[in-house]
Amino acid sequence: MEHKPSGSKLLSSVGAGLRLLKIFSADEPELGITVLAKRLQVAKSTAHRLVSTLVAEGFLEQNPADGKYRLGLLLFSLGGLVRLRMEASEVSVPFLRALCDQTGETVHLGVLLHTETRFETLYVRNIESPHAIRPRSYLGVRMPAFCTCEGRVLLAFGPSAQEQQVLSLPLEPRTTSTVTDPQKLQPILERIRAQGFALDDEESETGMRGIAAPIRDASAEVVAAVGLVGPVQRLNDERVAQYTPKLLETALAISKGLGYSQLLGSSSLTAGKQWV
Repeated sequence: MEHKPSGSKLLSSVGAGLRLLKIFSADEPELGITVLAKRLQVAKSTAHRLVSTLVAEGFLEQNPADGKYRLGLLLFSLGGLVRLRMEASEVSVPFLRALCDQTGETVHLGVLLHTETRFETLYVRNIESPHAIRPRSYLGVRMPAFCTCEGRVLLAFGPSAQEQQVLSLPLEPRTTSTVTDPQKLQPILERIRAQGFALDDEESETGMRGIAAPIRDASAEVVAAVGLVGPVQRLNDERVAQYTPKLLETALAISKGLGYSQLLGSSSLTAGKQWV
């Protein structure tokens, strides 16, 4: 019978593995078991088990010439995902400012954060409206992805398995308008995919309305979302219809800045006259 570590032991092992990875540096790119064990203050046998697991998972690799260990290419791949998010944040700034100037409304850039039990929109850029009445600053704030316009875009254009996972979770309402029924939320995500943008109609914050569109990278993968948010009194149906093309143009411009080409695929960045 296979023996599985308890939750506390597993967390302890994960923590030790992460501490081990942080020992490597530009000055010491390769290290042996003896040094790693000493730095971690553990037995060599323990260090060897940790290293073996990290090698098997691709986080470390062994130099066949001297037997020492170095960071694996999987970390380079994962770092690339973080770099893409940061690059999207940097590239987006002039386009977000232009959209804010054109509409007079607050403009956000959001990315998706998720674990097995939580999917959230993280706001990494925020250009505030000049109006006195405006949404509070979301910079650095995390909000449930299922009810924000940016989060819905990221869920709608993400992996289908991820969408099903979200729909299987208990969803807590943030306002009296929040849609939490999976049977109602799934058709909303389907419409977002069809039309290329999403609407948050007082679902994440009472009195505020927002529209969002996807931002794609050079591989046409959606890596972020641009959202435009304002009070319902200003962002009425007429203005939503007026601002949506500008929002889509902004999303496309940022995407092109990340190397995206419409020749690669989806027309979702310029599609859609209807809104939900």
